Amino acid sequence: MSFEWPWQYNFPPFFTLQPNVDTRQKQLAAWCSLALSYCRHHKLYTLDVMEAQESPMFNNKKIERKLSMEAIQVVFEELRKKGNLEWLDKNKSRCLVMWRRPEEWGKLIYQWVSKNGMVNSVFTTYELSNGDDTEGEEFHGLEDWMLLRSLQALQTEGKAEIITMDDGKGVKFF
Repeated sequence: MSFEWPWQYNFPPFFTLQPNVDTRQKQLAAWCSLALSYCRHHKLYTLDVMEAQESPMFNNKKIERKLSMEAIQVVFEELRKKGNLEWLDKNKSRCLVMWRRPEEWGKLIYQWVSKNGMVNSVFTTYELSNGDDTEGEEFHGLEDWMLLRSLQALQTEGKAEIITMDDGKGVKFF
């Protein structure tokens, strides 16, 4: 299944930050939506800002337009304010993208555990994110950092306990 671009993506002014405050807010909302949808579709969890400018997400070769570095930083800052992005370094050159927040991932994982009658079971983090049983689930292939945050959210809710095992981390669901 190929990624479906929003209509604005083929509209050249979309690639220039608009000076009018109302227009800019709508434009930023559209860019945030596009960035999260693109990352979700391609299962991207980390982005390098320099590479992002050359990726199709911010560079439409068909109309020969790309978003400036400054504008990308503005979009990323907007995503950060909404809780969908976290910087990995002080220079703001790499970031974590959360197209789904840890609590949402935790909910999906717990629904799968409950649906399959696996409450009171222990799993390794590897089994959850890469095991045969989770193949086809949305959280299959979830990066370790996000999986751990999701399990921490479940632990906070009293639905799981993260345990340290000989070969890494595991979790018991309640």
